[in-house]
Order: sequence, then structure tokens, then C-alpha cells
Amino acid sequence: MNTLMAVIRRDLLLAVRRKSEALTALFFFVIVASLFPLGIGPDPHLLRKIGPGILWVSALLATLLGLNRMFADDFHDGTLEQMAVSPTPMGWLVGGKIFAHWMVSGLPLVVLAPVLGLQFDLPPDALGLLTLGLLIGTPLLSMIGAIGAALTLGLRGGGALLSLIVLPLYVPALIFGAGAVEAHLQGLAAGGHLSLLAAMLALSIFFAPLAVTAAIRIALE
Repeated sequence: MNTLMAVIRRDLLLAVRRKSEALTALFFFVIVASLFPLGIGPDPHLLRKIGPGILWVSALLATLLGLNRMFADDFHDGTLEQMAVSPTPMGWLVGGKIFAHWMVSGLPLVVLAPVLGLQFDLPPDALGLLTLGLLIGTPLLSMIGAIGAALTLGLRGGGALLSLIVLPLYVPALIFGAGAVEAHLQGLAAGGHLSLLAAMLALSIFFAPLAVTAAIRIALE
């Protein structure tokens, strides 16, 4: 547990020193989500209908921005090699890095989403559901993104390939996350969407660190 906390603390300290990366993703999220109401116009019915999808797509794209650096620096400075020979299971350490990535790139989006949701005239209960969906969904995006980042580790032009790998895998999270809010706005139950999202997160917590560890070991060979 101490080693896990040390990995999380180290990555958070590095993120604080490189604030521009986290702020870039946050500003990107705000700008993209804010452009749509300006372009579409003030029709509240239309804004309310498309708002959940736009906010989820904006969060998804913002999460993509920092993925290629999740393991790249540690790969080049030899930290991943030390993690690979550490007595602590590498999947445990990788899980700590993914959690730190979510705290830097995903959690701020969850906090900011209800504020941006006001632009789309979403009622308070829908904003709460949107926040809950992102709270479950953004860790899932970090888990999936970590797999893509590990698979493209050390490859030239890996950023574009990373997007091609990760974006299709993000689709289920987008469908169930945005679908929960849309179902609620139509008077339908949203529990099924959130349950499926939570089930995908639970599976990813178990399988993603194993997949990332295998991909990193291949990149190190």
C-alpha cells in the first residue's frame, strides 16, 4: 500500500510541476462544450436534448489529450524498467499511475461539468445525474486510455495511433453515460445505464492493469 501511495504521490507532484498539461485539457473541455450553445442558438429544448452528449464527447476528447504522456516520460527515463523489476506487482503500480492520471485529468472534468451543463438548460436533477455518470465514466476512460498508451509506448507517431485505438473503445461509455441523462430527461429510468457503466468500470479495474502491464513489458523488451 505504501508503494502504491508513493506512485500516486509522485505522479501528482509531477502533474503539479507541469500544470500546463492539466490546464490545457481543462480549458479544452470548457471551450469545446461552450462553443456548441453559441453555434446552435438559444433554443432551450434543443440545447437540453443535445447537452448530455456534447458534454460527454467534450470530456472524452479532453481526456485524450494527456494520454500519450501517461507512461512516455517514465519509459524514457527508466522508471518503468525499475517498476518492472520491483518486488511490488507491476499491475499494482500501474493501477496507481492510472488513478493519479484520473485525479489530474478526469476529476476536474467531473467537478466542472455541472457548471457547463447550465449552458444547456439542464435541470438540477439531470446535472446531478450527469455528474454521477462522469464520476463513474471518467475512471473508465482513464483505464481504457492507459491500455492504448501502453500499446503505443515508444512508437513513432504513437499519438495518432493511440486515438485510433482508444476512441472506438470509448463508445460504450459515451452511449451509457449520455444515455442515462437523456433517459432521465424523457422520464425513463436511468439506473440501467449507470449500472452498465459501473459494471464496465469494475471489469476495467480488474483487467486494465493486467493488459497495461503486459503491453509495457513488451515495450521494454
